Amino acid sequence: MMHFPKLSTAAAWNSIIRESVNQSHPQKALLLFCQMKQNGLEPNNFTFPFLAKACAKLSNLKLSQTIHTHVVKSPFQSDIFVQTAILDMYVKCNQLGDAYNLFEKITMKDTASCNVMLMGFVQSGFLDKVLCLVHDMRFAGIQPDTITVMGLIQASLTTKNLELMKSIHAFGIQIGIECDVSMANTWISAYSKCADLESAKAVFDRIDMGVRTVVSWNSMIAGYSNSNKFLDVLNVYKQMLSDGYRPDISTILSVLSSCNQPNKLVQGMLIHCQGIQLGCDSDIFVINDLISMYSKCGDILSARFLFDGMHDRTCVSWTAMISGYAENGNLNEALELFHFMEAAGEKPDLVTVLSLVSGCGHTGALDHGKWIHNYAFSNGLRDNTVVCNALIDMYAKCGNINNARELFYTLPVTTVVSWTSMIAGYALNGQYEEALDLFYLMLETGMKPNRLTFLAILQACTHAGLLEKGMEFFNKMTEVYYMNPGVDHYSCMVNLLGRKGKLEEAVELVKSMPMKPDAGIWGALLGACRIHHNMEIGEYAFSRLLELEPQVAVPYVEMANIYASQRRWDEVAALRTVMKFNKVKKFPGQSLVHVNGKPHVFTVEDSGHPEALFIYAMIGTLDLQSKEEHTTLKEVGDMIN
Repeated sequence: MMHFPKLSTAAAWNSIIRESVNQSHPQKALLLFCQMKQNGLEPNNFTFPFLAKACAKLSNLKLSQTIHTHVVKSPFQSDIFVQTAILDMYVKCNQLGDAYNLFEKITMKDTASCNVMLMGFVQSGFLDKVLCLVHDMRFAGIQPDTITVMGLIQASLTTKNLELMKSIHAFGIQIGIECDVSMANTWISAYSKCADLESAKAVFDRIDMGVRTVVSWNSMIAGYSNSNKFLDVLNVYKQMLSDGYRPDISTILSVLSSCNQPNKLVQGMLIHCQGIQLGCDSDIFVINDLISMYSKCGDILSARFLFDGMHDRTCVSWTAMISGYAENGNLNEALELFHFMEAAGEKPDLVTVLSLVSGCGHTGALDHGKWIHNYAFSNGLRDNTVVCNALIDMYAKCGNINNARELFYTLPVTTVVSWTSMIAGYALNGQYEEALDLFYLMLETGMKPNRLTFLAILQACTHAGLLEKGMEFFNKMTEVYYMNPGVDHYSCMVNLLGRKGKLEEAVELVKSMPMKPDAGIWGALLGACRIHHNMEIGEYAFSRLLELEPQVAVPYVEMANIYASQRRWDEVAALRTVMKFNKVKKFPGQSLVHVNGKPHVFTVEDSGHPEALFIYAMIGTLDLQSKEEHTTLKEVGDMIN
């Protein structure tokens, strides 16, 4: 039973209604309004904005319309303050049509009412309406402010159009909001999301040291982190500490996410220590990111230690740990934890299932993959296209192209990812004609290929040695679909030209690239030179690889084989000397075998397996049996002859 005070003035009622709204008790605020009316007091132009805010918090259309009716019956329906509040109420109730009808009836529009309508358009993704409204504001002489420009930025980010973003920036400077630090922070974030880190850094550098905030630093660090610029993240973070700013949870999260690479474990541990010093190591978001970081860096034991120490785990926590096991090839542990997750009452979500499917694809665990397939379909994900696409990819990587094909042709809705996964699956399993046929069928259905689709079909052409087809698709990518080829596309073409012995053309293609060739490009060229015994171009490619990856052993081995094919033994010896000087280590190749659902990794002459004696005994038996069968077949053949 709720007891209400007996108040004698509208101002007193307004005060307690406002307090209820501000304390997140919107229903109480509306009940107070009813009591106010019952006490014979009429609301005024200060009451209605509080009531509108209460309805907006509840997102209740019926209550919103009731309050609007009271406004219409009152003397305050033309009050711009009240009109703007009702407008905001409809926007927050997702009633953009009602909001716009009301906005059109406002005769004396001001900056606040225009901004409310503008943010409504922004939330609904209507960029064209946002731009038109700003144009109308300028035409009517209504001065835009910081909120207007922030709305423009938010709407424009859906397109990632850098030129449009620069135009909005120029507009902001024109209306005099360039010096606002919150605005500058927004620009840093906006330029970063448009992949223009140079402009983001320029805005950051122009912020006066006296007004620069932690948010400014966080925006710059997040920009570099999201673009995988690890060294820049580290440099800005060091400068932040050097200038006396105290990092917060957002800072730690951004820096940690840039350490999610196998060779960044030490730096990740240092950031972990920094988080402990700052007292944010108990934050659940930080712990989840730490689990992910340690897992991706290959330190699964540290990740599990953190996970086991958590008191309150979320679905994200479980998924991060399960993904860590799956990514590191520990599928048994991943599935065991998956079952523990369900037993703990935490329902796995889409990301959890996808991480397991991905892990099965990477390790070739077909039986586990089939189990997850059944689980996903039994738990309402049968019609989820994202899951089906992941399953197609998993089956293809596990070598079961028939299951992948069957799943593809039973999809209720196919996306470009579905087609690309199937084309890549055919290419991976050596069914190049099927890959080409499916690509042409995709085009016939009107589905537009993306960059990954072209990469998949180029890989099919490369493995099949189809040079003319490869050139056709490479040219179609730019001339028909207006896509700029990436490094991977060029790598396929260099590989294809090299395999066909057209090494000079491959070199010319590399020289014509609009971006700097990476190790994959030069590696493909060097591999082709080994096949065709071309020492001159091989040395050229090898020298470039030494600049990029002096510690990687493969180029040395490839170049040594080229020299050996030409009987240049002195050069082979010299390469070995360089390898020793650079401390290059050649790691043996590994084989992965699944036995009873458990992965076993072997290297050449490996004796570290617990059952190595039995394994070698069995290999010896099989070898002997093979030789006996060979001898028997030879004797039979001699008798027939």
